Amino acid sequence: MQSLTLAEAGGAGLINPELGLSIWTLITFLIVLFILRKYAFGRIAGLLDERRAAVRDNLAAAENTRTEAEQLLAEYKAQLAESKHEASAILERARASSAEQQRQLVEELAVERERGIAAAQQAIAAETQQSLDRIKDEIADLTLLATEKVLGRALDDKEQKRLVEEALAGVDFSALHGSGAASGK
Repeated sequence: MQSLTLAEAGGAGLINPELGLSIWTLITFLIVLFILRKYAFGRIAGLLDERRAAVRDNLAAAENTRTEAEQLLAEYKAQLAESKHEASAILERARASSAEQQRQLVEELAVERERGIAAAQQAIAAETQQSLDRIKDEIADLTLLATEKVLGRALDDKEQKRLVEEALAGVDFSALHGSGAASGK
């Protein structure tokens, strides 16, 4: 019940507007609006404009950074591709150089082998010739010794020479000499 009494007594003033209070409220509102407009709204609008400009600048900087990053990425990819190309070219040159060095080494070894074979053949031919010469000397000495024993006297130089030539003419040295020369060629 008490709530009805309060509503009847004081509640009627809040619901029914009074003209004097409304005018003073309107005047106060206009004064506050004028003060806010003169001092606060300008600053608030300036701060909002500054904030808007800062956001725009940040967006532009971010866009520039993104563009630069894309350019750097493209340059990096191009350099990477160029590096890969250079690496493959270097590998190809190294392979070609290696093949060329191997070919040269094989050629040098073949030439050296041929030189060794030729030197060995020359040494064999020289040794064969020395052996044949020693055999001829031995045959000549044995022929002279045998002839002197058979005849019982010493032969003069002319007879010795004729006898040695006859003995050597009967021996076939060309087969020994030819086989060594034939295998050397």
